[in-house]
Amino acid sequence: MGLLAPERLTALEEHANDVRQGIIRSLLAAGSGHSGGSLDMADIFAALYFHVLRHDPQRPDWPERDRLLLSCGHIAPVRYSAMAYAGYFPVEELLTLRHFRTRLQGHPERVSLPGLETTSGPLGEGLAQGAGMALAGKLDGAGWRVYVVTSDGEHQCGLHWEAMMTAAKFQLDNLTCIVDRNVIQIDGSTEDVMPLEPLTDKYRAFNWEVFECDGHDIGAFVATVEKAKQVKGKPQVIIAHTVMGKGVSFMEGDYLWHGKPPKQDEADQALRELGAARELIGAQRG
Repeated sequence: MGLLAPERLTALEEHANDVRQGIIRSLLAAGSGHSGGSLDMADIFAALYFHVLRHDPQRPDWPERDRLLLSCGHIAPVRYSAMAYAGYFPVEELLTLRHFRTRLQGHPERVSLPGLETTSGPLGEGLAQGAGMALAGKLDGAGWRVYVVTSDGEHQCGLHWEAMMTAAKFQLDNLTCIVDRNVIQIDGSTEDVMPLEPLTDKYRAFNWEVFECDGHDIGAFVATVEKAKQVKGKPQVIIAHTVMGKGVSFMEGDYLWHGKPPKQDEADQALRELGAARELIGAQRG
């Protein structure tokens, strides 16, 4: 956590809590959607939108922006919530998630919402799209980077591994893949459905630079990103170890929350827990 001053880290943790509360409210309003993965990536998306990324909410198409792709599009609520709190659109618009004619579709739709780089849906596509963008950036001599957020479950898709080979072949050191390693997919543990381990060894065998971190330790994640940015001649992967449903006690680690929203009483309890957690974070300011 040495890269972040204590006050900055506290601010980022507050942003992450806001993002989690936005997720709960939007899923309740939608009556459908994915709770678990959205909540467990809140710390990382807060770090990305409020510290790591080079971007401008007032100029979402700024040519020099970093590109952020969400390959596992079903956790769109976390991206929308982070974008709203970062200033891309009003926070109140989160309550239109999955509604008819909304800009906040169940999976991110590039033509609907400024600030999205791709339309995601079928799992396993994101890294291939990101590799293409990173290669284009290399050919253009651009200074921006490409970040691709993937789920661990979508590593069961063949296209992802083809993209890993492609990125290594072209030495795309401007490409960083972030893996949400919560070890859970819709039917249970990834290691029961289709084992991924030893995942780090597999990435290294494909000639990637591999990093691991606690996906809920914002300071550790930021420090890991900075290390990844220093790598030359190789794409990088950050395997972020997370807990599905992080921040809401009755959702944590339960695969049944992969693809369902909270009901009113569940949302009320979740928001009470998150509100109490935010007060504790604020108390750190002294």
